[in-house]
Amino acid sequence: MKHHLKKQNEKQFVIEQDSIIDIKSLNPILPVLVIACDRITVKRCLDNLVKFRPDKETFPIIVSQDCGHNATYQMIRSYTDSDPTISVVQQPDLSEIPLTRAKAKFKGYFKIARHYRFALNYIFRHLGHEAVIIVEDDLDISPDFFEYFLGTYPLLLRDPSIWCISAWNDNGKKELIDINRPELLHRTDFFPGLGWILRSETWDQLETKWPEAFFDDWLRDPRNTEGRSCIRPEVSRTYSFGKVGVSKGLFFDLHLRYMQLNGEFVEFTKLNLTYLIKDVYDDNLTSLVAALPESSAEDVIMGYGTGPVRVVYSNAKSYQRAAKKLGLMDDFRSGIPRTAYRGIVTCFIKGRRVYLAPSYEWTKYDPNWG
Repeated sequence: MKHHLKKQNEKQFVIEQDSIIDIKSLNPILPVLVIACDRITVKRCLDNLVKFRPDKETFPIIVSQDCGHNATYQMIRSYTDSDPTISVVQQPDLSEIPLTRAKAKFKGYFKIARHYRFALNYIFRHLGHEAVIIVEDDLDISPDFFEYFLGTYPLLLRDPSIWCISAWNDNGKKELIDINRPELLHRTDFFPGLGWILRSETWDQLETKWPEAFFDDWLRDPRNTEGRSCIRPEVSRTYSFGKVGVSKGLFFDLHLRYMQLNGEFVEFTKLNLTYLIKDVYDDNLTSLVAALPESSAEDVIMGYGTGPVRVVYSNAKSYQRAAKKLGLMDDFRSGIPRTAYRGIVTCFIKGRRVYLAPSYEWTKYDPNWG
């Protein structure tokens, strides 16, 4: 297929082509897998899924429950008993996982990884679905949550460099995003989680080496995802309301509670998303960022100047120093900063687009960072 590029202002490009894949011709079934355990607040999650679900047949809801908590199970059954497109399956292996004393404090993470393996095998191997939208039981969703995944799903089929699509922006606090651009999407090398879609063929690759614990950080190691990327939104389509959990607590108080949930409905199925195809996106991003004037993180925060700028870093320490000053999350996983793509982290501060970018020609991440 030939791409015909048409130049627009600020080095932006659109592709005029036959489109990616017409979602209407696909007529996909995209089940929603709800990962549940022992929180009866799964009711809030299910209420929102039911409220915003545009089509029961396209988006059947499957709850996978671990933990054997009866009150939570009965709450889930109150939905499945009244709606045949909502079902529940219970993770059968509730045995304790033998762990060393050093690992015992991480028991919850081992059980979560075991549960995910069971649930995804159930969706793909037992039910035979081609793809699944995964949410945990403590997530709120935006009104266009389903439209977001329906509109972006063809990217998974069209671009082999994309392995997941997430509804979450790790730097999605109100003061770091362009709230007026809810349609804007980005590529990222950092697995976001918190509402994401996965294909069956990708699960086939992951399942053979699935980790015993900490699966989310395992998915952030490029060696496990063959160096592929995810799509994430400028404005998050999910919001975590659960402070209680295996890893929440302090992380919720410092970060999650301040995340901005999108409130405007965007018709993603009607948008041209071909700007996210790897070759076009990479060329566009690198040429755009290289042409931008440099600024310091301090000047950005002080509000000096207008228009997009590049804030340069040269090593892990200078990255973290700038990220902290800008209010971004400053941690790494496998050397990758949160939301980064090809070493570049983008945000929107005081009315201007900011790119935190390496001072050198980026080739790969350094796993020793962080």
